[in-house]
Amino acid sequence: MSRNGDKKPVGFATHITAGGIAGAMEALSCQPLDTIKVRMQLSKSGIAPGTKPRGFLATGLMIVRRETPLALYKGLGAVLSGIVPKMAIRFASFETYKDWLADKSTGNTRVGNIFIAGLAAGTTEAVAVVCPMEVVKIRLQAQQHSLADPLEAPRYRNAGHAVYTIVREEGVSALYRGVSLTALRQATNQGANFTAYQELKKLAHKYQPDLNDLPSYQHMIIGLISGAMGPFSNAPIDTIKTRLQKATYEPGTSAFQRISAIGKEMWKQEGVRSFYKGITPRVLRVAPGQAIVFAVYEKVRGIIETMKVSPSQDRYSE
Repeated sequence: MSRNGDKKPVGFATHITAGGIAGAMEALSCQPLDTIKVRMQLSKSGIAPGTKPRGFLATGLMIVRRETPLALYKGLGAVLSGIVPKMAIRFASFETYKDWLADKSTGNTRVGNIFIAGLAAGTTEAVAVVCPMEVVKIRLQAQQHSLADPLEAPRYRNAGHAVYTIVREEGVSALYRGVSLTALRQATNQGANFTAYQELKKLAHKYQPDLNDLPSYQHMIIGLISGAMGPFSNAPIDTIKTRLQKATYEPGTSAFQRISAIGKEMWKQEGVRSFYKGITPRVLRVAPGQAIVFAVYEKVRGIIETMKVSPSQDRYSE
């Protein structure tokens, strides 16, 4: 992720550590927006003639009124347990794939190969972490119970209980429901995200040749822009995936049949706009989330690499 030149490659452990810390910071900052997004995607409001789908602010206020403000953090345990390894895998695998695709003589990676590395990193994190994490998270977020009423017992008490219940009642495969759509979403997300980030970062260095490392606020701005690319390109995939992972199906139903049934039902009953439900909170969650992720990642990575400097070196290696 650093500027090319005479710097040495960053260690694999550094990517793992910096990516994990960045992921934790993003989850703590952006979980309420993700909960609102999931509720909007699962909502059937607006189907009746003369009614409109419930918007972003209305959905958030309804959750707070009916379930207390803490309900906006439903599923946080599942997110934290998954996002730290997810971000660690994302950055470490991206850098690994990028190095594999780099020109061996110059060490530089072409834009097209950066996009391919991003696609591969997104697919890797989807299969390894994201799909099971999101199945659990969505089940928890879909529960519309008040946290202020101790007598209103939810079906899933926490992330661990949700995993146990899902595996016991539906089998381990249920944790990978929607894995193909999740992989497709994550691949397109990270392909666009990393490509935009790398190119914007190069542009920033071009206009500021005296800077060896960009300041954190510039990493945040670049991350904000690159983070918004994915949601607009794959919103229908994300909406169908959310409904697929929330629902239960009879054994023997293929993934294609499930996806087709959800898509047809949405098209017939709710129209084309239903495929973009939750796009506002998703962009508001993903774009600032990526701003936080890249800024924290670059900062933590810089600190780790600085700690590795020996007295004989006049700069740290990246």
